[in-house]
Amino acid sequence: MTGVARFLVLAGLSLVALGAIVWVAGRLGLPKLGQLPGDFVYRGQKVTLYFPLGTCVLVSAVITLLAMLFGRR
Repeated sequence: MTGVARFLVLAGLSLVALGAIVWVAGRLGLPKLGQLPGDFVYRGQKVTLYFPLGTCVLVSAVITLLAMLFGRR
């Protein structure tokens, strides 16, 4: 396979796996992304400010772990 084809296949499989994880987490009643502890929401009279700090930390940790596992050959 060429480099682009391999990337597209891996990206597609990764999206399917991520979708399955999110689906199973929802069925088990686990917190949804964006509703984790550390996600801040401020609702004023005319403005809503949303800062997903907990979600950002979790996504960063997962991406870092995957990069460490699959980045070295």
